[in-house]
Amino acid sequence: MKVLLLFGLVAFALADLTRFEGEQVFRLKPVLDEHVTLIKKLADSIQVDFWKPESPELVTIDIDVDIRVPAIYLDIVYTILQQSDMEHEVLIEDLQTAVDAQADSKVSPRAHSYTKYNTWDTIQSWIASISTSNSDLISKQVIGNTFEGRPMTVLKLGKRSSSTKPAIFMDCGIHAREWISPAFCQWFVKEALSTYGSDSQMTSLLNQMDVFVLPVFNVDGYDFTHKSNRMWRKTRSRKSGTNCFGADPNRNFNAGWCTAGASSNPCSDTYCGSTPESEIEVKNVADFIRRNKSIIKAYITIHSYSQLLLFPYSYTYELAADHSELLKVAEGASAALRSLYGTAYTSGPGAATIYPAAGGSDDWAYDLGVKYSYTFELRDTGRYGFLLPESQIKPTCEETMLAVKYIAAYVQKNLY
Repeated sequence: MKVLLLFGLVAFALADLTRFEGEQVFRLKPVLDEHVTLIKKLADSIQVDFWKPESPELVTIDIDVDIRVPAIYLDIVYTILQQSDMEHEVLIEDLQTAVDAQADSKVSPRAHSYTKYNTWDTIQSWIASISTSNSDLISKQVIGNTFEGRPMTVLKLGKRSSSTKPAIFMDCGIHAREWISPAFCQWFVKEALSTYGSDSQMTSLLNQMDVFVLPVFNVDGYDFTHKSNRMWRKTRSRKSGTNCFGADPNRNFNAGWCTAGASSNPCSDTYCGSTPESEIEVKNVADFIRRNKSIIKAYITIHSYSQLLLFPYSYTYELAADHSELLKVAEGASAALRSLYGTAYTSGPGAATIYPAAGGSDDWAYDLGVKYSYTFELRDTGRYGFLLPESQIKPTCEETMLAVKYIAAYVQKNLY
């Protein structure tokens, strides 16, 4: 009876998991106004998931557009593309195959590993164990709960000191489906702890500064991508008057809120929320940064994909007051990253480098007074997109570590 019950539970869990058989990811290359109009009409008429840019409103000439198309619409899309003469390619032939192939590690699903995409439950256990086993260098603090009641835990890395130290704040997993992002935050914590005392740069950093790390920002969304829908992006909040869930946490900060590149439609993937900081996860982070504003000298947020190192502004084309310095640091960090595996990154202000997007965390932090505010868009450039194989976690984290350490070292040298 127990065996039958177990099989029933497994079958129920599998039945609840969204499948993507036959779905394809296209890269469209609009070079005419007619192409842009066509893509926007396509988005209006059928269900299309925009991977890059994140919404049809952001589509412009000469920017590659990556879209996920459900199997039932493939014939229509192929016909429209052939008639339009728009250059295009298929990046992913079958999305379910890519989803299945992403998990290529042989580690037990329940065991934590730095080279696999850990579930939220596994990450939560890791947070508890790593903070107790390295108490001289790490402590944890719950900064609030998510909409569904999960704890948002910030790890504080740094040598204990009798005086308050300047700090860097880093978050991962603001968008639920960008799994390589939380993988990096976990990797960063491991590296910081394991190289303290042997790596002079890390030792100096943790002696002089603290690093606040939020391993998973959008916990509810991340958990949902593991248990229900791998392609989910937003939070999981519920609002009266709509059947659609969640908002885009990176459109919900009070920085040019709900203007360019954000949607007021609750069903959109770039929904800005009902008000700035309407999402409890965003409010928890914003409150924590505001409380610690006097000591936080840098803000780093980790996303994927596109291989970009961006800085303010994204909500306006105006250059930040510190543009030249921010660009210099970004280019230096990108060069450090490239030195390991030759991975090329593009650096620049968000709006001018990719497209305008209001309500982002880096713009908000910069306007608050956190000068060194950066957004990483990790590997790759579209071959795998959000489904970067686990075999690429290690090289991605290793090279990103060099860039983050470069920024941290620069901030440390320019504290006073």
